Amino acid sequence: MKKVNISHVSNEHNYWLRSLNFYKTEISILKGRLTEIAGKNTGSEVMKEVEHFENQFKIQNDNIDRLSHDIHVNVDAISKQAQHQSAGYIDESLQTTHTELGNRFDNEEKIIHDMIRTFRKFAEQWM
Repeated sequence: MKKVNISHVSNEHNYWLRSLNFYKTEISILKGRLTEIAGKNTGSEVMKEVEHFENQFKIQNDNIDRLSHDIHVNVDAISKQAQHQSAGYIDESLQTTHTELGNRFDNEEKIIHDMIRTFRKFAEQWM
């Protein structure tokens, strides 16, 4: 059975969690800007976009929370395995889960970047 070094996995977990926390903060800042835009522009066209971004921010915050939770579950599983095995490696099954989490993180990061880019264009138009 293939084994993977725990320190490599741990570094990635830490990076993902820090990044997800950063994105939650960024979304919170964008919500504030969205509130400003909504306060200054009450037309139906703007309000439709405001509602769209409110929904997107909520969805992405929920996605971030779920992914963070799943990463923490994987960290806990790795910790438990490390307590029983002192060699500093994890089994392939935990590595598979880790890889899946990495793919989810990459996808979520792309979605968030696209959302932020789209929001900035919207904000430039209406601020």
